[in-house]
Amino acid sequence: MAQNDIQLVSSGLSEANSNLPWEIRRWTLTEGHSTGVEVVELKQGDFSFRVLPTRGMGIWDAHVGEQRIGWNSPVKAPVHPAFVNAKTRNGLGWLDGFNELMCRCGLSYFGPPGTDTGMDSPVESDVTLHGKIANLPAHSISFIEGENDEIGLKGIVDESSLFGPQLQLESTITTRLGENSIFVRDRITNLGSSATELSLLYHTNIGPAILGEGSRFSIPAKQVLPNNARSAEDVDTYETYLAPTEGYAEQVYFFETIADADGKTVALLESLDRQTGFSVEFTKEQLPCFTQWKATQPLQDGYVTGLEPGTNFPNFKSFEREQNRILQLAAGETYEIDLKFSVHTNSEEVSKVRERIAAIQGENEKTISTDPELPYCQVK
Repeated sequence: MAQNDIQLVSSGLSEANSNLPWEIRRWTLTEGHSTGVEVVELKQGDFSFRVLPTRGMGIWDAHVGEQRIGWNSPVKAPVHPAFVNAKTRNGLGWLDGFNELMCRCGLSYFGPPGTDTGMDSPVESDVTLHGKIANLPAHSISFIEGENDEIGLKGIVDESSLFGPQLQLESTITTRLGENSIFVRDRITNLGSSATELSLLYHTNIGPAILGEGSRFSIPAKQVLPNNARSAEDVDTYETYLAPTEGYAEQVYFFETIADADGKTVALLESLDRQTGFSVEFTKEQLPCFTQWKATQPLQDGYVTGLEPGTNFPNFKSFEREQNRILQLAAGETYEIDLKFSVHTNSEEVSKVRERIAAIQGENEKTISTDPELPYCQVK
């Protein structure tokens, strides 16, 4: 995968620990479908991650030392949005560019393709898989260089159309020196003169080595539901994962989560030996709906699981609107979202997250439904 010469944006040492170096680098890919994709790498100590401004400020992957955090998609490298036609494959063309650790789905809609008859404007009624934001380039990129022991970048992505929504995403992505964590603060503003709908999901994807046979998922929740008959077949084992399995059909589970006193909750994926893990922390009020995606097909087909907090569930948009889960953003209104993605590299760190989840769960009963149920899922 060819690239232009890497540019060192800035580098330095930690204010708190002069032995901890940091640096920010940027470059542009120059080969195949990746041609023109800008990459920004942020590195501090042994921890690094790569952001893709060209792909909606998504996060390509992360590394702790030599261990890569992400997944091995059949889409081997970041794809420039110019090569992604959302209309192909019966509206599933979004999948032709899907390979990130974290990509956003939205902003106007996400979920399966189809015709949304609930929209007044025909401009908005033709819905393709997971929306536009992951295939829109950012502009006004700026960098945070060692401030308060943080490094990061900011970017703005516009999802706007004549006679359609005028939404703007301002994303700030940082890391704190000495932590194996990525902090995301998103501000979505309605620039139009009237109210518009907002629908956003953080499609966060983990493969080997954290994901493997016997890996375990946990999140504090009141309710767990399969989204369809296929998922219902194995709902009793939603917490654990198979090895790469020939013929495996994806399974999806919806969660009504529980938060702590500060309104925060956290999802954890931990390896079989409980020595490594990955967690997603978020605010329940901002992202009230959580989805687990299990896709344990053969390695070459993209062995992966998704940990996906969202403003609503990934059902078809008209159904989510009927359940009053689609947000209305007034003219000039801004919606803020904060997330924390963390890599845990030893059993003590993993245990602390597991214990936190147990503490949030507390005495709250967790109901596991054996079939899809309203109002969470479309029941046929």
